[in-house]
Amino acid sequence: MGERPVVPTAPELVVDVDGHSTVLRPSHVYRVGRDPASDIALADTRVSWHHAVFRDEDGRWTVRDEGSTNGTYADGVRVTERDVRAGTVLRFGHPDDGPEALLSEAAPEPEPGVPAAEPGAAGAVPVAEADVPETGTNAPEDVRDTGTDAPEAVRGTGGDAPGAVPLTGAGVPGSGPPPEPRPSSVSLPGSTGTFRRPTSVRPLPTRTVRIGRAPDNDVVVDDLVVSRHHAELTSRPDGTYAIRDLGSHNGTYLNGRPVDEARVTPEDIIGIGHQAYCVVGGRLVEYTDTGEISLDVQELAVRVDGGRKTLLDGVTFPVGEKALLGVVGPSGAGKSTLLNALTGLRPADHGTVLYDGRDLYRQYAELRQRIGLVPQDDILHLQLTVRRALTYAAELRFPEDTRKAERQARVDEVMRELGLEQRADQPVHSLSGGQRKRVSVALELLTKPSLLFLDEPTSGLDPGMDRSVMHMLRGLADDGRTVIVVTHSVLSLDVCDRLLVLAPGGRIAYYGPPDEALGFFGCAQWPEAFEAFENDRERDWAGRFRDSEHHERYIEAAMRRPAAPAPGASAAAPPPPPPKAQSWGSQLRTLVRRYAAALSADRTFLAIMVALPFVMGAMARALSEGRLGGESTLNVLLILCVGGVLTGAANAVRELVKERTIYRRERAVGLSRSAYLMSKVVVLGLVTVVQAVVLTLVALVGVPMNVPDGKGVLLPPLVEVALSVAALSFTAMMLGLFVSALVRKEEVTMPLLVLLAIVQVVFCGALLSVRGTPVLEQLAWLVPSRWAFAAMASTVDLGATVPGERSKDPLFAHDLPTWLLDMGVLLALAVVLGFAVVRLLRRHEPVIMRK
Repeated sequence: MGERPVVPTAPELVVDVDGHSTVLRPSHVYRVGRDPASDIALADTRVSWHHAVFRDEDGRWTVRDEGSTNGTYADGVRVTERDVRAGTVLRFGHPDDGPEALLSEAAPEPEPGVPAAEPGAAGAVPVAEADVPETGTNAPEDVRDTGTDAPEAVRGTGGDAPGAVPLTGAGVPGSGPPPEPRPSSVSLPGSTGTFRRPTSVRPLPTRTVRIGRAPDNDVVVDDLVVSRHHAELTSRPDGTYAIRDLGSHNGTYLNGRPVDEARVTPEDIIGIGHQAYCVVGGRLVEYTDTGEISLDVQELAVRVDGGRKTLLDGVTFPVGEKALLGVVGPSGAGKSTLLNALTGLRPADHGTVLYDGRDLYRQYAELRQRIGLVPQDDILHLQLTVRRALTYAAELRFPEDTRKAERQARVDEVMRELGLEQRADQPVHSLSGGQRKRVSVALELLTKPSLLFLDEPTSGLDPGMDRSVMHMLRGLADDGRTVIVVTHSVLSLDVCDRLLVLAPGGRIAYYGPPDEALGFFGCAQWPEAFEAFENDRERDWAGRFRDSEHHERYIEAAMRRPAAPAPGASAAAPPPPPPKAQSWGSQLRTLVRRYAAALSADRTFLAIMVALPFVMGAMARALSEGRLGGESTLNVLLILCVGGVLTGAANAVRELVKERTIYRRERAVGLSRSAYLMSKVVVLGLVTVVQAVVLTLVALVGVPMNVPDGKGVLLPPLVEVALSVAALSFTAMMLGLFVSALVRKEEVTMPLLVLLAIVQVVFCGALLSVRGTPVLEQLAWLVPSRWAFAAMASTVDLGATVPGERSKDPLFAHDLPTWLLDMGVLLALAVVLGFAVVRLLRRHEPVIMRK
């Protein structure tokens, strides 16, 4: 029998770029680009996200340009593809001063017994000699995995400081196996994507080490969610270290909890952006979350009604790196409940969710920034263009010190990735359903989440768009993310890597490859399977799956679980507090600009806002009969009250409920609740006050008010009346926000607006006197129009102008203390309503943030 021909392999080469060395080994493709997940990551802005690749082809190394914007150059000539060897010099992005890559021969492996080369200059520490000791050695033996079968690690984005040792492949030739520190809070680090191998190891000097995005830091992190000067690691006299946050936008975390300053032990994990750091043996060990993470779901259970009703029951399954998981099942099977449990919006009552070996619920404050969630409802302001919607989202999610050009570059990059360049200047509301869903996904991809969830992304789409969206998700997973999609559609399940089928009662009826699912159920089509769930509810679908080969192969064999947690260490454990909102003023400015842009783009709303004060003012002017006196004064003041209430309440009564999905999602990624409410108050308050002033001027300019002595209490009568109407409109606006935060559906706001207007008319004091009537008088104290009408009556001295029983109210007295009391109570009601809205907004936040 003839021998199989030997396939030639290329020799190992070393690529040196800016002091970093990467070993090129045959049979592996090495990517070059600005993407931090690249094998050779370059921070130069002239370098494209995916710029070029090195690969072994028939025994020789080649470099191929990936269609980069500024090109790849060899000997000053732009190349598309060419052979490279030891001595080749390449430049990326510019032929003269772009990042330079020098190729050289790899050092030979040392013979047994021969020590490796001594450390080089500048404090560099060879990987094998870093001698990073294990931490968490008290863990069970089955937890401390060796990780010997793990694939090659990805080069990190840090390491620009002297002494950093990036790890690529299996390490530097001749250095032996890389160090394997064991963060004690990570289960099975050898089986995770992040903690399988360190990105770099650097010695820690006895001084302060600053970490951030700016080039002048000791540890430079090329990640837009990291502030320019993010945190400091300081050595203490006793030999320990402390981490201190430098007022960063997205926070510094210790074992998943936000900290301002804290002591660091070898068992701790410092979280900064997508990086994790451990201080071990006087060295700083860096790990990078490149997106290739796993998710292990263990025994999730959710019960409601005091435990009498079960929504999820013992759900356990793994999701691998770069995988697309589809979740299907009949209505009421618990798909949405599972999604809420996996994202932390509503944690499970029992069980564990491991995000790449880390407990998601316990470390939610940090890990929530790595999770993207696209709800079924759009998380977009539909009036804005695609580019403006994404730009405002980038301003909210990236640090304040991020330059506008950096944010815009990321927005453009995401739009290119999802094919939205041609729609960039098109309003979101004018897009098709599929394109609108792409914009929602693009918004989540801005911060490069490693784990992406989508709830019914194909709902309402035709089969063609359904297929297009699912293929988009397939591409996102292939690019280095874990994607989980909950769907009712079964048209494109074949693009998923794994399929999870939930049976009624929240139990797993199937988990495995999609093409084996129908055969497992013995059905030819999916409608038959769903009918079987409905018609045979007494059947133990979960038990049948547990006893099957699929369960053993795709769940038990795929999950190497750590030791069972101690009693009480379940999902019900208290989660860490959410980080305090950073840069409150910056968030407020962005929210104000975004909200103003959204309102100005809504032409119908603008037309109503402009017309309403003119219409109500004209009505009041007509009732004045040319001058205020007798009944005309009561009529005019009543119309001003009604107009002020309608103006303020109508502006605000829909604004919170219609944005509830947007608020819930943005709150989960760090939006300040008070900044969000204040943005509404600022924009709507300014609009409302202007409307109130216009209303008053249209009604009363040039109309004799017949005020005794022609003077108001403190100011000219017209000015005092305008202030009263403006205060009433502002308070009515706060009342509208209160109603909007209280209701669950936008449809009920209009009937409530009518009811509010009627209540204001009845209790204001113009039609009937509530003074001295038990209960009614006390209720009237809570009605804004009661105090606004009283303030205007005090200004015009209603008791003297319109003698009678209705004008004998002490709150109508024509003196300064009475007027100030009326105005003060009116504004106090606005403040109380503001606090009530803040409390109501809290109900719509992720459950884990409220505990």
